Amino acid sequence: MTDLQGVGSPDLTSTDLYEKLNAQGEKVRTLKSEKAPKAEIDAAVQELLKFKVDYKTVTGQDYKAGCPPTNIIPNSNGPAVEDGDDQVDPWNVSTTSAKGVDYDKLIVRFGSSKIDQELIDRIGRITGQTPHRFLRRGVFFSHRDMQQVLDAYESKKSFFLYTGRGPSSEAMHVGHLIPFIFTKWLQDVFDVPLVIQLTDDEKYLWKDLTQEECYRFAVENAKDIIACGFDVNKTFIFSDLDYMGMSPSFYRNVVKIQKHVTFNQVKGIFGFTDSDCIGKISFPAIQAAPSFSSSFPQIFNDRKDLQCLIPCAIDQDPYFRMTRDVAPRISYPKPALMHSTFFPALQGAQTKMSASDPNSSIFLTDTPKQIKNKINKHAFSGGKDTIEEHRKYGGNPDVDVSFMYLTFFLEDDCQLQKIRQDYTSGALLTGELKKCLIETLQPMIATHQERRKQVTDELVKQFMTPRKLEFNF
Repeated sequence: MTDLQGVGSPDLTSTDLYEKLNAQGEKVRTLKSEKAPKAEIDAAVQELLKFKVDYKTVTGQDYKAGCPPTNIIPNSNGPAVEDGDDQVDPWNVSTTSAKGVDYDKLIVRFGSSKIDQELIDRIGRITGQTPHRFLRRGVFFSHRDMQQVLDAYESKKSFFLYTGRGPSSEAMHVGHLIPFIFTKWLQDVFDVPLVIQLTDDEKYLWKDLTQEECYRFAVENAKDIIACGFDVNKTFIFSDLDYMGMSPSFYRNVVKIQKHVTFNQVKGIFGFTDSDCIGKISFPAIQAAPSFSSSFPQIFNDRKDLQCLIPCAIDQDPYFRMTRDVAPRISYPKPALMHSTFFPALQGAQTKMSASDPNSSIFLTDTPKQIKNKINKHAFSGGKDTIEEHRKYGGNPDVDVSFMYLTFFLEDDCQLQKIRQDYTSGALLTGELKKCLIETLQPMIATHQERRKQVTDELVKQFMTPRKLEFNF
C-alpha cells in the first residue's frame, strides 16, 4: 500500500490513520470512564470524527475497529502502474516512448520524492566524497526518507543497507550490476553493514525451475556480486532457501508481516489472482523481512531500532510501500529507499533488459568480440539515416542506447557532455558513438571477469555464512 499524500491528513498512510483512530477511540473511552469534563470529551470526539472522515477519504471504507484497511485507492499501487502507455510493476516494465519511462510522472504516481541537487550536495558534504555518477546523472532519481537517514547519520546513529537479486539465470547482465555498483559506493562512504538477499525461493515460485537450479543460480550470481568488490567483513549475502530454515528471528519477522497484510492488499498491490499459488501470495513478506535489523541477530545483536536503506530499481517499490505500511504496526522503523531508473535493452528504452534474450543484453560472460558485435548490430541508434543527414541535423542522444549506456558507465562528466554535444551537432557519427561504448564496456567487463575468477567457493561460503560482521551494535 502506498504512502498517500495530499488526501485527508497529509503524509498519513491508511495504516497510520487506522492506528490514530484506534488510539483516539481509546482516548475517548478513557475520558468517559474517568468522567472528564464534557468539553474535553466533546473535543476528543470531534477529533475522532475528523479522523474517520480522513480515513474514508483515503481508503474508501468506513472505519471499523479490529478491521485494518484492506482497500487500495485505484492507481495508488496496483499490479501495473500505468501512466499513459508506461507500465511498471515488479515483473513488467514497458513504455511506448523511445526515451523510456517518464520518471517524473512515476514519482508522482508512486508518491516518492525526487532526489534533487540539494540532497545530492548534502550527501557529498556529509560523506566528504564526490557524489557517485549515478546521483550526478539522475540514475538514482527518487527516494523515501533519505533525509531522515542523513539526519540520523549526522547524529552518530548508524543504519544498514539492504539490496537483492532474483537469480533466474546463471549469467547476469550489465544492467544487474547497477544496484550493486551504487550499494558498494554507499557502503564505502558511510561505512555501514550490508545484507544482500538472493530470492531463489521467488524464482522457484514464478519460473519453471527446480529448487536445485534456483539455488545454483543464487550461488553463481553471488560470485558476480562479490566480484563488485564487497568486503566479506562488512557484508552478508544469503539465499532465502537457506537462511529461512536456519534463522528463527528472520522467520518470526516474516510471520509478523504476514499477519498484518491481508489477501485483498496483496491482490491490490501485486495483481495476484485466485489461480496463483499461495507461495506467491506469501512471498512479499519474505522480501520485506530484511528491512528490519532484528532479522539478523548475529549482525545487530538483537537490536530492533536500526533504520534500513534500500537501493533498488523503482519497479521493486511496491514491496517496500507494503513494508513501510506494516513497519509501525509491528514497532519497527520504516525502511528508507533510493530508486534507480531502468537499464534499457539494446533494442531501445521501451523495455528493460531481459536475461532470457541474449541479444537484448550485454552479459558479464560476453567476450570482447561479442560485446562489439552486439552493440554494432543491436544497439538502437538516435542517428539519422544517412551520414549527410546526420552531419546536417545531428543525432538524438536521448533515445540512443549507446549514449544511454555511457551515462551509466563513463565516469568522466566532461567527456560525456562533449559526446552529447558532438552527437547532437552531427560532428560524431553513430558508428563513432558505438565505438566509444565498446571501448568503455570491453575493459570494464574484462576486469569484472578477472575478479570473478578470484571468487572461490570457499569465499562464497564465507559471505553466505550467518556471522557477526566487523561492527559493534
